[in-house]
Amino acid sequence: MDMEVFKKDDHAIFWGDAIEVLSGNIPDNSVDLIFADPPYNIGKSFNGRKDKWESEEAYLQWCYSWFDLCIQKLKSTGSFYLMAATQNMPYFDLYLRKKIHILSRLVWYYDSSGVQARRYFGSLYEPILFCVKDKNEYTFNTGDILVEAKTGAKRRLIDYRIPVPAIYNSNKVPGNVWEIPRVRYRMDEYENHPTQKPVELLERIILASSNTGDVVLDPFSGTFTTSFVAKKLGRKSIGIEIEEEYIKIGLRRLQIQTHYKGEELRRELRSYEKKILQSNSASYYLTKNRWNTNSHSKLKPSSKFINFITTIKLYISGLI
Repeated sequence: MDMEVFKKDDHAIFWGDAIEVLSGNIPDNSVDLIFADPPYNIGKSFNGRKDKWESEEAYLQWCYSWFDLCIQKLKSTGSFYLMAATQNMPYFDLYLRKKIHILSRLVWYYDSSGVQARRYFGSLYEPILFCVKDKNEYTFNTGDILVEAKTGAKRRLIDYRIPVPAIYNSNKVPGNVWEIPRVRYRMDEYENHPTQKPVELLERIILASSNTGDVVLDPFSGTFTTSFVAKKLGRKSIGIEIEEEYIKIGLRRLQIQTHYKGEELRRELRSYEKKILQSNSASYYLTKNRWNTNSHSKLKPSSKFINFITTIKLYISGLI
């Protein structure tokens, strides 16, 4: 397919095939951090495009080809985070350990409100590999990702292993199991995408493994959360995506364009928001619940009414 690029300031969006863009448009040894969350080969639909290859071997070979390109694009001090389906990660681990140093095997754990499985144990996590090119020289900003220690520090236990006994440190580097909620439909950050990753997850990765001004690349950008967080944290970003609908999400989230092919870029309203907009809720609340018509005195508006008016204002202004 033809490739198209959109740029503004230190942020670039490439509309095209990941392998073609990586091989033809990204210089070698130019990227500080890569986060990759590719299709999982499980038949999920991405705006009508099925992520299913003709065979498992074909999928693995496709992945290996862009693995090699990602490693090639990383600086000598660069880091590579790879998220994948649990059934594929063993193959990826074995392949990558011959090419790059795997420092951590992370588990992103999340709860689920629905039934995961009935005749086997359902999956409540996704694995992530944290890899570096040079295990002796790479970025890892310990102080930027500390979390509260849940054991000794909370109970104010004394650590007698040190020369001068003291209360356990109350902060620590996160372990390799990260409990971070999945993006839900009613969350502010939600976008119309089947596998959107949470801002909190990308914040931890980008804070840990890059510095201000560094280049962060995501070869399968989806809702462009990686680029969005990179911009928020003062990094430069490169996002690659093959689906046009998701390109529009990236253009809006990164504020690269306000319009695309004559269409104003706004967040798609969710079903419950559409119902509110289509109803006569505003006039109902104003006439029935918010005003005392006898005394003409104002009553305190309900939170539901305030949220409704806020939604209307944001939608009209194009902020959502």
